[in-house]
Amino acid sequence: MLYLEQYSKWLSLKCLTPEERRELETLKNDAQELSARFGTSLAFGTAGLRGKMKLGANAMNIYTVAQATAGLAMYIQKVGAADRAVVIAYDSRNNSELFARTAAEVLAGNGIKVHIFDALRPTPELSFALRYLGCIAGINITASHNPKEYNGYKAYWDDGAQLSPDQANEIAAYMKRVDIDSIKKTDFDEGVASGIINIIGAEIDEKYLDAVLAQVIDLDTIKAASDSLNIVYTPLHGAGYRLVPEIISRIGIKHFHIVPEQAEPNGDFPTTKKPNPEYPEVFEYGIPLADRVGSDLIIATDPDADRVGIMVRGRDGKFIALNGNQTGSLLLDYIISSYNRSGNMPPEPYAVKSIVTTELMSKICHEGGVELYNVLTGFKYIGEVIKKKQAEGHGSFIFGAEESYGYLKGTYARDKDAVVATMLICEMTAYYKLRGMTLADALNGLYEKYGYSLEKTQELVLDDYKGIEQMKAIMGALRDPSIKSIAGINISDISDYLSGEVCRLSDGHKSGTGLPSSDVLRFGLENGDVIIVRPSGTEPKVKIYYLLSADNATTAQQKLERYIASVADICGQKV
Repeated sequence: MLYLEQYSKWLSLKCLTPEERRELETLKNDAQELSARFGTSLAFGTAGLRGKMKLGANAMNIYTVAQATAGLAMYIQKVGAADRAVVIAYDSRNNSELFARTAAEVLAGNGIKVHIFDALRPTPELSFALRYLGCIAGINITASHNPKEYNGYKAYWDDGAQLSPDQANEIAAYMKRVDIDSIKKTDFDEGVASGIINIIGAEIDEKYLDAVLAQVIDLDTIKAASDSLNIVYTPLHGAGYRLVPEIISRIGIKHFHIVPEQAEPNGDFPTTKKPNPEYPEVFEYGIPLADRVGSDLIIATDPDADRVGIMVRGRDGKFIALNGNQTGSLLLDYIISSYNRSGNMPPEPYAVKSIVTTELMSKICHEGGVELYNVLTGFKYIGEVIKKKQAEGHGSFIFGAEESYGYLKGTYARDKDAVVATMLICEMTAYYKLRGMTLADALNGLYEKYGYSLEKTQELVLDDYKGIEQMKAIMGALRDPSIKSIAGINISDISDYLSGEVCRLSDGHKSGTGLPSSDVLRFGLENGDVIIVRPSGTEPKVKIYYLLSADNATTAQQKLERYIASVADICGQKV
């Protein structure tokens, strides 16, 4: 069995401590655990590594972190950039600092200079620091919003965005060639003393905060509402704990209340099983505080402070959670409207969203005179559009969004930023507060203007053993050229991102998608609704995204149910 071979290899490692060796030896009769830890190696992809923290090839530990960093170092040397530095950041998770220092030691051992933060920082500050310091690459130790058992390793390139698929594949190949016992390292303290490892901190914070502060649209509105505005915020025990309150203080909001139970960094995340702002339960501790101080808004950022979720008070006085599409649409509309009201819209404005993000944004951009670009899922693709437009010398980026609660305004970073998003959400709340409105009222205003918008992600969970076969069968069924309609609604166009073609069904005209190859299908319906299907790259399941609009919530829900049943019938799956 392959896992036994891998297990034996790890047991023979000279670098293991006696305690680590004893831990592995206790597993020798546990076939299930051995298979989980050694049946495969942790995969290095465009988002780096992510896994549970324990010993083994298929887990996050100092050895897999060192192996990945050695692979990154080999790639940097291969492209002739070993004279440029790498910047490293980390979040509040258990072992994050240890893994960050391990990565620094490996880079230093390979003769590559390192800038490492003195304490935890938001992910977007890593993206900013990489660009500001002129580094070749960046590493961030974080598992984002995963449960406490997980950690991760995100790798970035010199444009401040995460690695491209080609880069990730090459580094993964180098990583496989690395012998763990032979990895070169420089002791962290010795590296600091010699200068090859440089500790950074407050000076980068100030530059980053200046860049975020430059994204404020209307400071006068904030000042006018500051006496009556109350905001409740929770960092969910994560990296937003210091810089989010700091930026809010700098824009002049006086009453910013931090949820005390979740204020301090803690990798055990004691108040929530999943520190994910997508889940309403993470606001459990914030609601009583919001009721006590009279706040209409509760904001939560995830542990690495790149995603943000909000709850708003409805007309009945109860808090309701907005999803990522709703918050993103509100922000986009506020930004465009504010620029148009003031006459300060930058030249050739454009926004970017992922293809699975609400089509309400398309309507808002069309109404506001802003060009909208659609990209594949992953904020790095939003960063690629920014990079391309800057290289062409055309366009002003005003906003980027993903339905998964990630937003960016400004080009100082190339990743989603909960710090800037929180600041803009507070500014937007102040604007509506002065008009006697909550964000719930503002969202209803968008629906009245553009139609009720409903988005739903459905997951078809498949058999563990036949999952790949089933995924291929489902995608093959959906590529059947005889499919002309879904739930009785004619299909206007089909975008196949695997072949790179868009086909207009009315006349068979074909054009390019303009996006990288990916096994994704997009069905544009004649009524303006969109259905997108893609297989998971990590699990035996297929994700289906329904992006639709209707006159009201009831009609939208009925339409959604018809679409779900129709797609299931095409795929040969039960609803």
